[in-house]
Amino acid sequence: MNRHPLTLGILAHVDAGKTTLSESLLYHTGVIDSVGRVDHQNAFLDTFQLEKSRGITIFSKQAVMTLKDYQVTLLDTPGHVDFSAEMERTLAVLDYAVLVINGSDGIEGHTQTVWRLLKRYGVPTLIFVNKMDLPGTDQKSLIHECQQRLDDRCVAFADRTTSDFYDAVAMCDEKLMEAYLDQGIIKNDMIANGIARRHIFPVFFGSALKDIGVEVFIESLGEVLKAKSYPDIFGARVFKVLRDNDGNRLTYMKITGGALKVKSLISGQSVDVNDGDGRWEEKADQLRIYSGADYEMVHEVSAGTICAVTGLTKTRPGDGLGFEGDALSPMLRPVLSYEVILPESVNAFTMLRQLRMLEEEEPHLNVLWNEQLEQIHVQVMGEIQVEILGSTIEDRYGVKVEFGQGDLVYMETVGEEVIGRGHFEPLKHYAEVHLLIEPMPRGSGIHVGSDCSDDLLEGHWQRLIMTHLQERQHIGVLTGSVLTDVRITVVGGKGHNKHTEGGDFREATFRALRQGLMKTQNILLEPYYSYELEVPKEMLGRAMSDIERMFGQYDDPIMTEDQAKITGIGPVSTFRTYPVDVAAYTKGLGRITMTPSGYERCHNEQEVVGSVGYEPEQDVRHPAGSVFCSKGSGYSVSWQEADHKMHIDTFKYLEPKNEESVQSTVSKGGSLSQTVTDDELARIFEKTYGTSKREKRHSGSGYFDSVANRSRLQQQKEHLPKDDTEEAKYLLVDGYNIIFAWDELKSLVEENMDTARLRLMDLLCSYKGQTGQTVILVFDAYRVAGSVGDMTTYHNIHVVYTKEAETADQYIERLVSDIPGGSDITVATSDVLEQIIIIGKGARKLSAEGLHEEMQFMAKSMREAYKDKGDVKHRPFEGLL
Repeated sequence: MNRHPLTLGILAHVDAGKTTLSESLLYHTGVIDSVGRVDHQNAFLDTFQLEKSRGITIFSKQAVMTLKDYQVTLLDTPGHVDFSAEMERTLAVLDYAVLVINGSDGIEGHTQTVWRLLKRYGVPTLIFVNKMDLPGTDQKSLIHECQQRLDDRCVAFADRTTSDFYDAVAMCDEKLMEAYLDQGIIKNDMIANGIARRHIFPVFFGSALKDIGVEVFIESLGEVLKAKSYPDIFGARVFKVLRDNDGNRLTYMKITGGALKVKSLISGQSVDVNDGDGRWEEKADQLRIYSGADYEMVHEVSAGTICAVTGLTKTRPGDGLGFEGDALSPMLRPVLSYEVILPESVNAFTMLRQLRMLEEEEPHLNVLWNEQLEQIHVQVMGEIQVEILGSTIEDRYGVKVEFGQGDLVYMETVGEEVIGRGHFEPLKHYAEVHLLIEPMPRGSGIHVGSDCSDDLLEGHWQRLIMTHLQERQHIGVLTGSVLTDVRITVVGGKGHNKHTEGGDFREATFRALRQGLMKTQNILLEPYYSYELEVPKEMLGRAMSDIERMFGQYDDPIMTEDQAKITGIGPVSTFRTYPVDVAAYTKGLGRITMTPSGYERCHNEQEVVGSVGYEPEQDVRHPAGSVFCSKGSGYSVSWQEADHKMHIDTFKYLEPKNEESVQSTVSKGGSLSQTVTDDELARIFEKTYGTSKREKRHSGSGYFDSVANRSRLQQQKEHLPKDDTEEAKYLLVDGYNIIFAWDELKSLVEENMDTARLRLMDLLCSYKGQTGQTVILVFDAYRVAGSVGDMTTYHNIHVVYTKEAETADQYIERLVSDIPGGSDITVATSDVLEQIIIIGKGARKLSAEGLHEEMQFMAKSMREAYKDKGDVKHRPFEGLL
């Protein structure tokens, strides 16, 4: 029979028993004849000698097993913190995850990091609490801990026939609540749907080593998993690159659409390809399905399957192939940098080339070459990874290397937005580039986009600029560290039909970015740990004093009978050696676990900047000035003087700076949304466009008004929805902005955009019924050729599709102007520029997140009401939570 393919990942904190559980699953499903053990060095999935000798999983490994109607690829991932980047890369290809928790230790710091990653990648998750055979473990307290520290929708699946079980499940999802109230039970397929939507997190208990609870877990897996549908066109996601014993380069990928056949041509894009736009095309020589160390060669791989492909030399972990885009920027990053010290007989350039090959397998290795000192440096997550790296180099290349003292990896970002401008015009060359550089939330990475009209700069030049921005890492101006957490938007540029070449825009682009950094506020970031510290109660004062001394932050201590637990974050630089201190002053009775948690502002920025001594204006490889042409020859202009010599004007993009910080969030699609107060937006509008007056909306003098627009709006007045209340209330919703900002709607887009639109319309109908506001939902149709615009009524709300060449933003702005004065108008959008405009026109803004929270609150309130009134049939916001 044909079984549905599924990918199931096993994740855990180190020593939780993850590999042991994997072995037990493979044994009970008939893949292996006996259960191996990590400590016996015979685990089926620990295929590398280093893993056997160390007793830890270093690389993610796979095995194929059958569960009822499913062909499951099991991915066993590393649990040690130093190799958590390898674990994160697998999340992009998982259909489901099993999070293993050590029942005797409870939820540890790294477990919460893994949980946050699972949420970030949207992976449906089941929990297996292991080692329940050990003394002191208690199911009731552990399920409570899961609900408190992970998610309150964690539900024990020990006995799925009791009313307590159904009560707990029903509280997780509106659809399940309705089914339970109507029928008294909840069917398995509905529970499976709730798990797939991450509305329910099943919790199982057992002992993998003693084979307790594993068979029940396997049986439940077969019932609660749900097959996934895939498109017919080819797509794939690369998550790992390795080399086999014969040196063949293996690209591990999940097929996410269509099928892949042997000898098929695969294309992609890479910054390592110098020709044209970086596109490459290579042939898939072999298709391998691995299970442990063995593999089967196949002629074709269908969607949903994990395979290893030979013949590809340009792929990198995170690459999207076919219709797939590249993966999210990883949240976990290296925190330490080590110099690689080579024996005198070894050529540095030969070792550099070999390390580049290892970097393909572990992108976080980040091999750097210091030209001035002729030194190789590698960036890693921790000291154990350095030891493993040394062993790998010796085993693979026969070279015994040493490592210098580890230094911290710093990064840089910006604290305010700025326009960077670069001009490159030596004789017979010409290019000008203007970039808007904006701060983004911690962990966002670099996002590149364009907000430039094709009338100002041709689209192919814009794409070239964005390619140049993505082709290499950029460095900051404080210490020369890598730039991160910024959004770079092309807002202007100019080329010349005769004199512009591709390299001209490259020069202008890098100069524009550098000039912007020189002008704005720069911030140095350092790596932080999230920690969990347990000490005897009488030593709590010492521990809290230490944390403050080390510039750490902590939450309120949790007290038990004889122990105190403290959690928080702190700089790697100060906490790095603290475990030794804890063991010493607690005489072995205390313990601390530390997990990299990202980057935060450096606690001693001035000291670090001073010690590095980086001089940005002396860095000839990263010039900030521009080159202009006069009387047939080029001349240099400093970055301070370049702005007013530019040939185009982009000063309209500048916004006044605020003393209050602007909080930023990034949607999964990578778009920027900022949470700003109404007063701040109003000040920005007035500074940019003049004083905001509601009566001005009827005078035709607004920023977007024109004679043609006023005529068109007059014609539309008769179609505006009427509201005769003393103060009419309107909610105007930017439809696609909301859809792509809400995870539950965005996931529907993958199946069908119409489904996502209808779902939003239904939710807004319920919202209208609860609030009484006049709701107008606006969808862009500006790319629909020949569209003349349309306003229809859907139940109790109004739905607008704009005309060709008109965006939802423009329509909403004009509609705000046309609604009679005295009305209470709210616009739901997370587009910052749109918020500025509508605030200036007298309306109120509501972010996509804010609208979602309002609906969630209403859903929760109604859910509480239904719990008391089981006969109520109409349930607004069904499925929103």
